[in-house]
Amino acid sequence: MSASLKPSAQRVQDALDQRGYLHRIVELADSTRTAAEAAAAVGCSVGQIAKSLIFRGHTSRRPILIIASGVNRVHEKRTGDLIGERLDKADAEFVRAATGYVIGGVPPLGHGTQLATYIDQDLLQYDEIWAAAGHPHAVFRLTPTDLVAMTGGVVITVL
Repeated sequence: MSASLKPSAQRVQDALDQRGYLHRIVELADSTRTAAEAAAAVGCSVGQIAKSLIFRGHTSRRPILIIASGVNRVHEKRTGDLIGERLDKADAEFVRAATGYVIGGVPPLGHGTQLATYIDQDLLQYDEIWAAAGHPHAVFRLTPTDLVAMTGGVVITVL
């Protein structure tokens, strides 16, 4: 763990601290931009990576956060039907504007605005998972129960 976190990772640590969570952010030399990179860097399975994906609601144009297991690809049509709005892909500019973070470092909490959040039920099978922490080299370990509690996310099937 770095003695001094990068500013974007520190914002996530501050959000954790303010909510009373004891999780600590770890900054790694290796990139954690993709689920496979993150899993290799922390020594877990790809499925244990909680990847934060931002979509744009087709009608509402609002940002929608889907936190998926690293092994799963979000089935956009079925997931959109399930949450009641078609999902459009979000570009890097939209993601940064909505969350305050770059793609590859979007954390599950600590965003500039409240996001509608959905959590892949496949993450619930693990005792521990890892999530991005505001920077492509920063992560933190948590439990699926913590993830649901800290995000207020609705657990759904994303496949």
